[in-house]
Amino acid sequence: MKTAQITGYGTVDVLRVNDVDRPAPGAGEVLVSVEASSVNGHDVLVRAGELKIVSGRRFPIGVGLDFAGVVAATGADVEDYRVGERVWGMVHPRQRHTTGGAAEYVVVPADRIAPAPAGISPVDAASLVVAGATALIALRDTVHVASGERVLVRGAAGGVGTAALQLAHALGCHVTALARDRHAHVLTDLGADEVLDYGSTTSDHIGPFDVIVDTVGSELNCYRSRLTKGGRMVTVGLSAAALAAIAASSVYGSRRIRTFSANPDTAVLRDLADHVTSGALRPVVDSVYPLADIAAAHQSFERGGVVGKHVVAVSA
Repeated sequence: MKTAQITGYGTVDVLRVNDVDRPAPGAGEVLVSVEASSVNGHDVLVRAGELKIVSGRRFPIGVGLDFAGVVAATGADVEDYRVGERVWGMVHPRQRHTTGGAAEYVVVPADRIAPAPAGISPVDAASLVVAGATALIALRDTVHVASGERVLVRGAAGGVGTAALQLAHALGCHVTALARDRHAHVLTDLGADEVLDYGSTTSDHIGPFDVIVDTVGSELNCYRSRLTKGGRMVTVGLSAAALAAIAASSVYGSRRIRTFSANPDTAVLRDLADHVTSGALRPVVDSVYPLADIAAAHQSFERGGVVGKHVVAVSA
């Protein structure tokens, strides 16, 4: 089978699509025939060598955090899934994998997948796994957003941003999107009550907000100052500066900056599918690349400036 792997840490030049033996599921595991995977910030960080503490220094290393596909086989003690069932899920973000989601087949524990939402394509499903789960965990479980609150989504045009603004809108919040001005029409259609151009908008001229969802990872203290008393802020755009700001903010109690590593289990993925089925969450796909062109997908992701996700189509 074919799988995307990195042969060393570096630029997109280290990406290869290699032929390897198809894995077999062990006890409690499921073999998924992958139809699509998306490009996430985690994938780029692993490839660049910024997560060596997790991925180690043994190569090759598998690429792709999430996937949508069909159950091809099940191991012993797996009773909830049958061959041919459409599923979505992700590999564990804090483990090293020689085969990730960007492969023709992937083996994962059964508690890392769930039935994919009906009525959407594998490409659309793959675009929502990490982005949607991250947004759901951020809003529901980390900052406990409530109807009627004012929410700022910073980096609103990205995968997590488009999901977060849709979910916040569905939960009855007033949503302000901070993104490029040229994306205003799309973001308004997704549920933003107002769109501010990040190039001409500074933090001291906006707010206050009850909740800030940050996907950028810079100027966190500036934006934290725009929280209401008792306001909450969560960031998924991690950097050394961001980690320092998070640590320093811990003295502010409820106004501290929170972060987390999205690691959805079956329950979260089922809840996410319910939001898709209800129409509260729609896929936003910028571009689709064949598996052979995964390097181009990574390159486009790093350039930025798009709305939504880059998806790798593994099979038709």
